[in-house]
Amino acid sequence: MDYFVVEGPTPLRGTVRAAGAKNAALPLMAAAMLAEGRSVLANLPDLRDTRFFLDLLGEMGVRGELDGGTLTLDTTGGLTSTTAPYEIVRKMRASIYVLGPLLAVRGEARVSRPGGCAFGPRPVDLHERGMAALGAELAEEHGYIVARAPRGGLRGGRFRFDPVSVGATCNVLMAAVLARGESRLENCAIEPEVTQLVEALVAAGAHIEGAGTRTLEVQGVASLTPLEVAVIPDRIEAGTYLAAAAIAGGEVRVEGCRAGHMAPILAVLRDLGCKVTEHADDDDKAAAAEEAITCARTGPLAPVRVETQPFPGFPTDMQAQIMAAAALADGVSFVTDTIYPDRFTHAAELVRLGARIEVKNGTATIIGTERLQAAPVMASDLRASAALVLAAAAAHGCTEIRRVYHIDRGYERIEHRLTSLGARITRASE
Repeated sequence: MDYFVVEGPTPLRGTVRAAGAKNAALPLMAAAMLAEGRSVLANLPDLRDTRFFLDLLGEMGVRGELDGGTLTLDTTGGLTSTTAPYEIVRKMRASIYVLGPLLAVRGEARVSRPGGCAFGPRPVDLHERGMAALGAELAEEHGYIVARAPRGGLRGGRFRFDPVSVGATCNVLMAAVLARGESRLENCAIEPEVTQLVEALVAAGAHIEGAGTRTLEVQGVASLTPLEVAVIPDRIEAGTYLAAAAIAGGEVRVEGCRAGHMAPILAVLRDLGCKVTEHADDDDKAAAAEEAITCARTGPLAPVRVETQPFPGFPTDMQAQIMAAAALADGVSFVTDTIYPDRFTHAAELVRLGARIEVKNGTATIIGTERLQAAPVMASDLRASAALVLAAAAAHGCTEIRRVYHIDRGYERIEHRLTSLGARITRASE
């Protein structure tokens, strides 16, 4: 099993480019099941999660080829299986995304209950209830969700997501675009990754109104054409590298970003006392929506108050990285996670590095300290892994980080990219 060895403290300086967003790529990969033919997804990140999902699609007869960041998914001849097996689904929670497309295209699905990061319960009942609102009958058999559409296929319906959910919004939307009649989806997630899925489906022939709003009106169509889309930049990965400059010190420029997707992250970095600059991306002038963002730490970090919220609020996927920065702030910070109140397993590991953190009732109180110290730590989930790597770059001594397979799920070759910024990090195996 791989682990990282990080030697610090090391200020970080240089430039990296944001990869495609994992959380946009996975629902787009699932959406390719809705159309017969060859879908092409450009700017696809090469991650454990995208590889796992490609394996899952292969189980259902989708032929995939990833070449230089471009993924071709071929469904010619149709889907050959409606089962998403436990052996693959247990590795990643996003496997639930095949539920909607299978019901829409084949009228039935047998999907194992998903696995993924371990930071508290994350039920899939919204996915199931949303499918039921479109006429599906669902049951559970031996750990599998077994769903069947009514004779003639799914029918339009009305459903309200409560609470708002990115995954459920994507899944139910994919089912609704091929359902007979009209559907109205309320309290939808409006994260950029959801909006990209809406836009990609519309480009493929879906009739959807309300992109970027909380209400989506869907008029079902008989079929879609294959998708052709470039995955948007990963706002969480970009935010992580910007936060690296805040934690370890120095100045990091991330190119290929969309600052409009990152406003709450940039606001918190500025609250920490960092100098954050947004400017045109000189290396990609053709992509008008893309920018470069620089974060520089010019002095002591200031304490912050952060509360995670659905977009356009501060993302829960940046909570751990900001906590690592707050551990070095001059004062007391408070971080509240309203999305996943149990998502604080990284706090105990940061304490091992010398941070002073107390977690109670979904809020972490962080008393800043002048320095962190090396210690062996263990990652519990994807974003916790990133936070520990960044904290280790600022800690004095040599830190070993175990279970880094988590970080490979969402960051493409992170050790190489941090090394290019001056970090002293190596991957080892045992």
